[in-house]
Amino acid sequence: MKPVLVIFAVFWAAASLQAQPDSRMVEAKIRVTSQWKSYPTRTLQDLPVNVVGKAEVGLSQFGGLLAQKVNASGFFYCTNLNNRWWFVDPDGCLFLDKGVSGVDIVHGTNSSDLLRQKFGGEAGWADQTTTLLRSNGFNNLGAWSEADIFRRAAHPMVYTRILNFMSSYGQKRGGTYQQPGHTGYPNNCIFVFDPEFEAFCDTYARQLAQWKNDTWLLGYFSDNEMPLWRGMLTNYLQLPPQDPGYQAASKWLQARHGAQAGANAVTLQDQEDFLAFAVDRYYRIVSSAVKKYDPNHLYLGSRFNGRVLKEPEVFKAAGPYVGVVSVNYYDVWTPSQQQLASWEQESRRPILITEWYTKAEDSGLANTGGAGWIVRTQRDRGLFYQNFTLALLQSKACVGWDWFKYADNNPADAAADPSNRDANKGIVNIYYQPYQPLLDAMKQINDRAYALAAYFAGSTSHTPEEATAANAAAHSNEN
Repeated sequence: MKPVLVIFAVFWAAASLQAQPDSRMVEAKIRVTSQWKSYPTRTLQDLPVNVVGKAEVGLSQFGGLLAQKVNASGFFYCTNLNNRWWFVDPDGCLFLDKGVSGVDIVHGTNSSDLLRQKFGGEAGWADQTTTLLRSNGFNNLGAWSEADIFRRAAHPMVYTRILNFMSSYGQKRGGTYQQPGHTGYPNNCIFVFDPEFEAFCDTYARQLAQWKNDTWLLGYFSDNEMPLWRGMLTNYLQLPPQDPGYQAASKWLQARHGAQAGANAVTLQDQEDFLAFAVDRYYRIVSSAVKKYDPNHLYLGSRFNGRVLKEPEVFKAAGPYVGVVSVNYYDVWTPSQQQLASWEQESRRPILITEWYTKAEDSGLANTGGAGWIVRTQRDRGLFYQNFTLALLQSKACVGWDWFKYADNNPADAAADPSNRDANKGIVNIYYQPYQPLLDAMKQINDRAYALAAYFAGSTSHTPEEATAANAAAHSNEN
C-alpha cells in the first residue's frame, strides 16, 4: 500500500496567530536604487486555522518523518510517491530539506577573539549553532558550510558538500577570474572541451572516497552558477583558433552545415542543441567521476541560476545524470508553480532550491551586494520566508530549500566575494546575535513543513491573493 502522509496535530499559542494589519502586503525592492513596491505575501495566517495549528512530531535522527517510512538504503535518495517528490533519509523516512547555506564562522577583524569569547572556540560554536538551527526547525547544512567542524559536534546535522570541479580545473589551467557570486570564464566558455578536463575530474573526485560511508551526507554539488547560456556556441567560436573550445565548436558546427560553415551559419536551433551538447558532456564526465569514488550519495548538480532557468535544454541535458536539480532562485517574490513544474518535467528530477534570501534595512548594513530582495524590517524578512516556502511546499516537484545564509556579510572581511561584503543575508548578525523576528517566522513554517505539504496536496487555493480571500471568507462564515 502506498504511504499516505500522516499529520500530527499540536496546537500552538493563539497569540502567534494574531494577524497584523499589513501582514499580507510587504514593501520590497530588488536593489537599493529601485523604488519600493508592495507585494502580496501569503503567510500561515492566510491558511485555514485547522492547518496552521498542526505540526509534525516524531522525527528521525536526520529530521525525516518517522510515521512515513519506505525502503531504507542507509543513505539519502529521492523517490516519487503519489505524484510528489521526496528525499528519503538513511532510516527510510520521508524527508524535506529545510537548510541554511554558508554555516561558517564569521571572518574579519577580531573574528577569532569574538569566537573564543562567545563560544570558547570552534567546537563550542558548532554545538551552539547546531542547537540554534535544530530548535528553529532546520535539518540541513547547505553549500559552503563548515562540514568538518560540524561532523565533530555532539549532535550531528545532515550536510552537503560543494566540490567545484570546473572552477578548480580553471584555477589549475588558468584563465578564470572572480565574478560576484561565482567564477568567471573566458568569453563565458567553460573548459568542458579541454582534453585534460576528464582526467582532472577523475583525480579530483578521489577525495570523495573518504566520505562515501557517511550517512549524514546528503550529497554533492559539483560547481556553482556556471554560464550555461544559449549563445554558448557563438561564444566558443570567438575564442582563439587554438583553444580546444573553439575547435570543438567548429567541428560540431561543420558536422551540421558543412566544412566551410562558420559563425554566420549558426541558427537558433544550433544554439540550443550545442548548449545541450556541452551540458551533457559536463554532467556525464562529472557524474561518472563522482559515482566512481562515491556510489552511495546523491549528485545534486551544479546550482543553476539566472538565464539558465529559462533554458529547458539545460535541464533536459542534466537530468539523466543527477539525483536532484539544484536551483539558486532569485528575482521572484513568489516561486512560480508553472516554472517549478516545468523544471521537473524537463529534467524528470525533483527540484532543490539552493539559494534565496532577502535583506532588511533595519540591519544597518548597506545591502548593495547580492541578489536578494530588500525589505524594511526583520519581520518582513520572516513574512517573505513564509510566502516563499509555502509556494515551494505547494509544489510537488520541490524537495526543500537552503536559505542563504547563516551570518550577515562582514564589511571587515576584505577577502570576501564581491557579492558578500555588506548585506543582511544572515539569520544571525556578525556578532552571532540571532534575528529573532526572522527566526520566529522560519520556525513556524519549518516545524509544520510535512503537515503543510500534505495540506497542499489537497488544496485548491494556489496564489497569495486566492488564499487570503478564501481564508477571509471562511472566517466570515465562522462569525
